[in-house]
Amino acid sequence: MTETLPRIDLVSPASFAGGQPHDQFAGLRANEPVHAHPMDATPQRSGGAEKDFFWAITKHADVRAIGRDHQTFSNHLGGIHIEDIPEEGLASVRNMMLFMDPPEHHRYRKLVRDPFAPKGADAYRARIEELAAKIIDALGDRKECDLVEDIAGELPSYVIADLLGIPLDDGRRLYVLTEKMHAAQGTIPDAERGSAAMEMIMYAAQVRADKLANPSDDLASELVHGVVDGEELTPEEFAWFFLLLINAGGDTTRNAVGGGMLALFEHPDERRRLQENIDALLPTAVEEILRWVSPVIYMRRTAKKDAVVHGVEIKAGDKLALYYGAANRDEDVFADASRFDVAREPNDHIAFGAGPHFCLGSNLARIEIAVMLREILTRLPNIEQAGEASWLESNFISGPKHLPVHL
Repeated sequence: MTETLPRIDLVSPASFAGGQPHDQFAGLRANEPVHAHPMDATPQRSGGAEKDFFWAITKHADVRAIGRDHQTFSNHLGGIHIEDIPEEGLASVRNMMLFMDPPEHHRYRKLVRDPFAPKGADAYRARIEELAAKIIDALGDRKECDLVEDIAGELPSYVIADLLGIPLDDGRRLYVLTEKMHAAQGTIPDAERGSAAMEMIMYAAQVRADKLANPSDDLASELVHGVVDGEELTPEEFAWFFLLLINAGGDTTRNAVGGGMLALFEHPDERRRLQENIDALLPTAVEEILRWVSPVIYMRRTAKKDAVVHGVEIKAGDKLALYYGAANRDEDVFADASRFDVAREPNDHIAFGAGPHFCLGSNLARIEIAVMLREILTRLPNIEQAGEASWLESNFISGPKHLPVHL
């Protein structure tokens, strides 16, 4: 029997004010897994401009299949956000690897593959442990702090800064800029968002100049001299690559650690279970946190040609939003999907996406999350939530923005 759908609004950041709208996702998975969603979130699609809507994809199998099928569904055509970018802006951001399709995407991905491969990421573990310890040490005798700003947000900022060969404190400033760049339309002035992007691009230009003059053993130096199809990256290509690494390098870890700790506060039995057997359960707990939080809410694809998804006809030029948080609560894949279980196995989540755009930094992110969680739960064993969490004002990236805690 078909259920009555809740009001569906996946455009407004208000729908994500307390985390992802799992009631909406559940309704869509059960009744309309390929849903024509209006761009303005007014009552459901009823004519108008041909592309005044996007397809919201919420089933695990469909999200995975579309992510893997770059022959039919493109990052390059329309970008990765449901909002369309003016053609001149789209032409510029296509210098970023995330906006490319294979085979071009593969050629750029090879430039930074080694540090993020399992072997390269594992070789960096000791440095990550050192940085995580430094973060907890810096709390000193404090009795309270903001877990996101003072703990979860620090580690990815430090790690990506360290990898790029820039000062750690600069990594913290760049983290602030990424939050502004990811804020949903209408939550901050467009001028402020543009200013944040411009500041980061100018910083990237400075890093490029520094690394050209004084190359060293770091990722930025490798990129400055990186070669694709026989040619070094242009200044613009370097800048967009830099932006991608800064933005993607922080989101998953920061939001997974912050959202994961919030989940542990809200599920004290699971927290106790993890703390009492942290060596055995930490690996599965990390995967469950990634499933539960799903830091990247969606990615857009644009249909290159007519296709059929879950029995629904998709036309060339249609845009589709792949909702990872919805896919990661799919009852057809996860037993008792709405239960937080630090020992969940198997756990076939797709928090890192699927296909050619599977998250490049997934290996490093897993290590960062595990190391930071261990540091918190062993060195601050009595940490407790001290107030309401506030969430990022974004329909694209999910995680707590602030989480006050007693130490």
